[in-house]
Amino acid sequence: MRPAIRNAARRAWQQQQRRGLAAPASGSFQYQTGEAQGIKFASRDQPGPVGTLALVAQAGTRYETAPGLAEGLKFYAFKNTERRSTLRIQRESELLGSQLFSYHSRENVVLGSRFLRDDLPYFVELLAEVVNMTKYQSHVVHEEIIPLITMDQKKYLANTLDMATNSAFGLAFHRGLGLPVRPASSIPTKRYLTVDALSTYAKSAYSKPTFAVVGNGIEHSELSKWVNEFFGDTAASPATKLTTQQSKYHGGEERIAHASTTQSLVMAFPGSSSPTGPFYKPEVSVLAALLGGQSTIKWSPGFSLLSKATTSAPNMHITTRSHIFSDAGLLTIELSGLGSDIRSTAPQVVETLKSVAQQGISKEDFAKAKALAKFKELDFGQETAAGMELTGAGLVHGDKAYQIDEIAKGYDGVTEEKVRQVAREAVEGKASVSAVGDLHVLPFAEEIGLKV
Repeated sequence: MRPAIRNAARRAWQQQQRRGLAAPASGSFQYQTGEAQGIKFASRDQPGPVGTLALVAQAGTRYETAPGLAEGLKFYAFKNTERRSTLRIQRESELLGSQLFSYHSRENVVLGSRFLRDDLPYFVELLAEVVNMTKYQSHVVHEEIIPLITMDQKKYLANTLDMATNSAFGLAFHRGLGLPVRPASSIPTKRYLTVDALSTYAKSAYSKPTFAVVGNGIEHSELSKWVNEFFGDTAASPATKLTTQQSKYHGGEERIAHASTTQSLVMAFPGSSSPTGPFYKPEVSVLAALLGGQSTIKWSPGFSLLSKATTSAPNMHITTRSHIFSDAGLLTIELSGLGSDIRSTAPQVVETLKSVAQQGISKEDFAKAKALAKFKELDFGQETAAGMELTGAGLVHGDKAYQIDEIAKGYDGVTEEKVRQVAREAVEGKASVSAVGDLHVLPFAEEIGLKV
């Protein structure tokens, strides 16, 4: 029985090599792009009864003119407009059978809806109303928005991994991408988040040059028709141009005391921009897959180097991520668990990274990492939300949609030497290291072999 299983696995692996590491399957995820009323839009008409529509605005925390404004826009979405009350928007959306959503990232504020595709005109009109006719009212800001932001702050301060990750971003980029996704409670949000400030920020975020409309499961001609009809009154230019400097990597170390039993250590290094950006390096994703930490195969520790290096701490969370943005990226290694486990395993994590840079990678591990990185990219791009945000951001920044079929091919050109080069730059350059928890136990960057 076992020889038969081994032979089947060998044939599957050989077939994978012949087909170029899992080329995209039948069907295309290509976006069609266009412009209507001066607004950039894109769509891909995937078969199915449900469509998704999103407005992606260049107004994330990176572009904030004051703390809390990006979160304020997120929470204020789909509230009173000049034509509809909040209650009417809720009831109409429920009667049509739909889902409204809003969220923000470091670079974008995303508003959208999922609905039966025949109801597209209603939801394009609703997004246009949110952009052009939202009534920003002082009592709503103070009674609804600020309490929600305060709750987010409390969640953030209870999560040591979130705190360490945000700290690492701050060390790496300072301002811009370094600003925290959620404002810490020490920031006097009430001082900055006023109805006038939020209204002005909305006028800057929701102007024709600063957002794009993206549809999934929607006919291109239909989206063009309704964007052209409903977005005619959108401002041609922002009230205040939301700008930011080109991201520059700095590095450093920060240690934050926290009483939680779950402690965290995050090591960060320069990474890759998004596929629509100017500094895209698919080899960073391959290195992230190679280092790994969390298995994708049930009941198996996986092939990743960090899962092997940290077997002495099986209850500790460890994972490697490639965070991508329009003009920069960050490769992070996250450790979260007992302080004693982090202290004992962190030096092994750094040694593993150094071994990749200095000694190389086995052919089998490299093939697995390359295949996993490509799978994750295809899986990520196939997700509606991820593909739509990347496409919208790409259109705003450089008229370039996130084309999953083209990006997946880029992994075929990744070599072992390119992956080793990324690892060398990480260990030879300055790291960004943040520790949150019991500082008596958690190690310093120098103690685990990193330069800061």
